[in-house]
Amino acid sequence: MEQVWWPAFGHFNHLHPEYEVNDFRDGFRYLDFAYIQSSIREIEIDGFGPHLQRISRTQFSDQWIRQNHLVIDGWKILRFSFDDVKERPRMCEQLLQQFMGRWLGGVSFNPILSGLTPEEKEILRLAIRTNRSLVPNDVRLLLDVAPEKARKLLHTLLTKGLLVSGGSEKERIRCYRLAQGIASDWAGL
Repeated sequence: MEQVWWPAFGHFNHLHPEYEVNDFRDGFRYLDFAYIQSSIREIEIDGFGPHLQRISRTQFSDQWIRQNHLVIDGWKILRFSFDDVKERPRMCEQLLQQFMGRWLGGVSFNPILSGLTPEEKEILRLAIRTNRSLVPNDVRLLLDVAPEKARKLLHTLLTKGLLVSGGSEKERIRCYRLAQGIASDWAGL
């Protein structure tokens, strides 16, 4: 997920590893990853060895019955081979983005956010979560960066229109707050 999911979305919100679901035989099964927001999706990563090379015909059949029941239950399934995740992560990243765009539309994807660094997204999350003005020291503590780097990150978000000056200072901005209209549902944070 660090090679594919994080570069694609910059967060792990709504993503649940080893997600337990009820089996059609009143037992339990585990999905590799479940992404749950608005509706339910599933992401499976299949290694060649355990999933194909050494399974019996009965296990092979059971695998497809399991998938069919998940589809009937409303899951949308996206499968990746372990080899593709390891050797072609960018292709997997693009498929995930297309998948999310297809099923979520604009709900969790925002083109402005796709251009933000993980650090910038963390600053926005902090501002949304605390619902107060931020000062460079807040960013320094959050990200464990030097004061100059913290000021630079805040200024970048100001330039992008995501933060505004939080005070009345004309020459030097001492604190920053979220720009109007920026909220967790808008940002997908």
